[in-house]
Amino acid sequence: MNMTAFLYSIVEMIAEVHSRILSLNDAYEYNFSDKELHFLVIGLLGMAMIFVVYPLFKFLASTGHVMVISWVYVFTLIIVITFAIEIGQRVTNTGNMEFADIMFGLVGFLFMFFIFSLIRGIYHGILELYHYYKNRKKRGQRMNGSLNRDAAEYEDMEEYEHEEDEQG
Repeated sequence: MNMTAFLYSIVEMIAEVHSRILSLNDAYEYNFSDKELHFLVIGLLGMAMIFVVYPLFKFLASTGHVMVISWVYVFTLIIVITFAIEIGQRVTNTGNMEFADIMFGLVGFLFMFFIFSLIRGIYHGILELYHYYKNRKKRGQRMNGSLNRDAAEYEDMEEYEHEEDEQG
């Protein structure tokens, strides 16, 4: 599917939704203008998205998944930017408007993010191992220290008991 056909299919879907909304407007005799309908429909669509996205992002933030929130935001921007570039090429005749260009751009971002995720995962894995062994070593020192202290106290106790026996 080429870019023009893809955009036309999106435009046709939007036109169908637009026609249905206009027929509802006519059927119930609300007589909203086109601008008022845009105000209402886009406003309601945005609020519906907020009611879905906000709890999801709040949950992700509370569980420490801020990177997921960042990724969703950046991916959305990348989609908008790639479409804007392709539409701009079409309008200004500075290039060919092709759906494949958008797909390659998105795949490029996904690939580079995958590489970033691998590097980040390795980095965090190394940090986890470092902290694990560092804490393990501290626990071992504390354990050995307490064992040594207990042994010293035990020896002191034996000497004390031995002295009592000799005195008694």
